Amino acid sequence: MNRRKKLSMLVVAITTVGATALTPSAAQADEEQPTTRELLEQCNNGTDKCVFHPSGAPVDSMGEPHQVGDSAFNCTKDLQRSTVGWSDTTGETNTVGVSMSAEYGFTELFKVTITASYEHSWQSSHTEEQQTNVEVKPGEVGWITREAAMEEVNGTYEMHFEDKFYGHHIWYVPFTAKGPKADAPSTKTQHTRKMTKKEKQEHCG
Repeated sequence: MNRRKKLSMLVVAITTVGATALTPSAAQADEEQPTTRELLEQCNNGTDKCVFHPSGAPVDSMGEPHQVGDSAFNCTKDLQRSTVGWSDTTGETNTVGVSMSAEYGFTELFKVTITASYEHSWQSSHTEEQQTNVEVKPGEVGWITREAAMEEVNGTYEMHFEDKFYGHHIWYVPFTAKGPKADAPSTKTQHTRKMTKKEKQEHCG
């Protein structure tokens, strides 16, 4: 019986040691995958070659509609034409959340590639200012919404390293950026509705 118990304890000990040894290896494998930003920050800052390949022409779209300027409340008994002055800035988004106006190797390469490929510069932000008229009926409130013209660029960074970076000499990094089109008109829309009781009390006395 004693011999069986000893053999049983030996098997348990071997099994436990084997399971424990696998845990650090699995964690280490996860750590050996760099983030997209870690890779892109090496572009022209540790690479032998770094090239951005656009996957096609920019895709045009319109941004989300949102109110610009103040609301116009008509507390009179006549139709009112109000002039709403507004200023609105549209920004960009991209895969790594870094402004393409920042001075990184991959941002500079992206902007140069866009200019060479599409004959226009990349816009990280664009501000539009305007005076817009809105007609408001008695007892109503009017406002203006704007949709900015946007363009989206998809592509891949090809990166070559002399020494292995996270175990590889060559990396391909997918990248997407969406920004405003400065040379394209935005869409402005007038809206009106009846004022609520609370709005009448606040704005009409």
